[in-house]
Amino acid sequence: MTSPIDLLRRQVSDLHQELVRYNLVVWTAGNVSARVPGEDLLVIKPSGVPYDELTPENMILCDLDGKVVEGEHSPSSDTAAHAYVYRHLPEVGGVVHTHSTYACAWAARGEAVPCVLTAMADEFGAEIPVGPFALIGDDSIGRGIVETLQGHRSPAVLMKNHGVFTLGKDATAAVKAAVMCEDVARTVHISRQLGEPVPIAQGDVDRLNHRYQTVYGQQPAAR
Repeated sequence: MTSPIDLLRRQVSDLHQELVRYNLVVWTAGNVSARVPGEDLLVIKPSGVPYDELTPENMILCDLDGKVVEGEHSPSSDTAAHAYVYRHLPEVGGVVHTHSTYACAWAARGEAVPCVLTAMADEFGAEIPVGPFALIGDDSIGRGIVETLQGHRSPAVLMKNHGVFTLGKDATAAVKAAVMCEDVARTVHISRQLGEPVPIAQGDVDRLNHRYQTVYGQQPAAR
């Protein structure tokens, strides 16, 4: 039988191809990770390996301190940030990092993406906030992510002068948030070239977000 970790390795490997599909990454930048349910472990991509060479077998299993438990390669250079998020936000099951173009343009300005679209209200429930500048190599980025998103509706943060980190209940949800983050960052950027975007009233943002999170999509059939 296939173990839960093997299934997660395949899922994480496959989700990296979604980053390529939606033009969220170039070369070997970016990464997806997933928490192993019920374990203090995560699965993440190897560092510096091209996307077309990623396989379930070369995904890296780490503990929540970022130390390799199983794998022949070094893990992503962002592993410490992912691990910090998992240690401090137990509800998070997936983390994604991208350098997607339009979202990074906002990050380079150190500016939050304002909530001026119903799609933003649906997915993010607020502006997409900016986190502090932090250097890669330790858990500084992870601390910035947690400090910015803890208590915030948005599953996405623009780390200043860096890029996008998104969180989700699982890795698929985190990838979805990364896709949506780039989409709205692009649209709002274009809107700003034409004039000042019109804000959405907070009460309407609240209602849109609640509906999207609780009603949208297929609901379980009543018994």
